[in-house]
Amino acid sequence: MNPAARRVQRVYLTLLVGNTLAASFIWGINTLFLLDAGLSNFEAFAANAFFTVGMVIFEIPTGVVADTVGRKASYLLGTITLSVSTGLYWMLWIWHAPFAWWAVVSVLLGLGFTFFSGAVEAWLVDALTSTGYTGGWEVVFGRGLAVTGIAMFAGSVLGGVIAQATNLGVPFLVRAGVLVAMFLFAFVVMKDLCFTPDRTAGPLKATRNVLTQSIQHGLRKRSVRYVILSAPFASGVGIYAFYALQPYLLELYGDRSAYSVAGLAAAILSLSQVAGGVLAPRIRGLFAKRTTMVIGASLSSVLALVVLGVNSIFWLAIVFLVAWGFVVAVAAPVRQGYLNDMIPSKQRATVLSFDSLFGSLGGVFIQPALGRSADLWGYGTSLLIGGAVELIGIPLLFASRRQRDPADTSGARLEDVSTQGSTFAD
Repeated sequence: MNPAARRVQRVYLTLLVGNTLAASFIWGINTLFLLDAGLSNFEAFAANAFFTVGMVIFEIPTGVVADTVGRKASYLLGTITLSVSTGLYWMLWIWHAPFAWWAVVSVLLGLGFTFFSGAVEAWLVDALTSTGYTGGWEVVFGRGLAVTGIAMFAGSVLGGVIAQATNLGVPFLVRAGVLVAMFLFAFVVMKDLCFTPDRTAGPLKATRNVLTQSIQHGLRKRSVRYVILSAPFASGVGIYAFYALQPYLLELYGDRSAYSVAGLAAAILSLSQVAGGVLAPRIRGLFAKRTTMVIGASLSSVLALVVLGVNSIFWLAIVFLVAWGFVVAVAAPVRQGYLNDMIPSKQRATVLSFDSLFGSLGGVFIQPALGRSADLWGYGTSLLIGGAVELIGIPLLFASRRQRDPADTSGARLEDVSTQGSTFAD
């Protein structure tokens, strides 16, 4: 990797670390925060569902910002929107506001995240291309996953400890402050490289164009279509399981006020993510096709959720939580590389945002449904149901595999993988 590419990678990794650190301050205690505000399990996960509703509604319009104004502008708007809406979330907790207000502010949080989805990843790929980088994308995405895992570990542990020492609202205020700091960093160092925004069309026409390109380069290309259509099942279940495991671990632990244990769940997942991100390129080398690895990881995820659902021992739940987090993390950079290699550069942010939109759709419907099942039958049963739902998406991955797209057999170069350890800190 040449010096210019290393500089781009450093900026990318810093953006990921800052975003993840800010977000993860509340990941370990978010469900407990909502329940403490007086919401039921159904209402808590319905609030999360409205967050994904916001992502669905605004994914295409904010994709227009990334493609017509710039990736940097999209990122800056995301940090400000998330900082303000996080502050509003804290105020709702103070007021014990009715559910309707939680729904409204959750939609605003979703808006903030849509400014990020696709834009940062597209910025990285375009900027690295401008530097002459010719390595595999799994290597860079794997490093990104590893550093975000480290940031997630730090944020989750600190968030739980801070909540234990103060109250459940303080981590939300810390999150808002970190987002402001990331706005200042990106404003100074982030530059759109190898990308010229198209400002010739008005907002409505640009939105129509983005939607048309999403369909043209996403749903109409079969190999891409099936990957995108599988996203709701894995994403919807994954989001639910991540947040449901907080109160579930406390239930198994026997102390519902041990907020640091709830933070432990997110921290454990973060360490699994680090391991998955570092090892993904090496494990990828064991398979001739990317889809083989992604499908295997999906089946392993289902199995881990089933075991978590039937288990009643706290420490055994920790073991399978690690396993679940690891297989999900290993698959992520490979899936990213597969999609990016099938999408033209000019439409990259657009189609990646479209993929994120479909993933969010899963959260809209699956989260409240599984939350309601937790109210009726308990968290264990809801995880079993979640495993069955995730299983639905696997035949779609097989369908993508059958298209024999050249991207399925491409991947990280051997020299990139072998030097990953020496260049990780570059």
